[in-house]
Amino acid sequence: MSRAINLSTTPETVQALCVRHNVGISTLEALPEGGCRVVLLNMVGADMVRLKMKDKIIKGTVIRSGQYHARAAGIRPR
Repeated sequence: MSRAINLSTTPETVQALCVRHNVGISTLEALPEGGCRVVLLNMVGADMVRLKMKDKIIKGTVIRSGQYHARAAGIRPR
């Protein structure tokens, strides 16, 4: 499993859920076609969000904002 989850809800809803259940968020971004992508700080938090929002999980590939910059393969931050 991954710590990243794409959800068909607003970033504010996800943030409120995470605050309510004391789950740390690494990244939270709105998706251009609706919904949001959240990366949680740990797998326990990710599993809890998946369980609480199972009917909101977006399956398949999503289009992300043009402002997102993926790290180049093989390069790790120091």
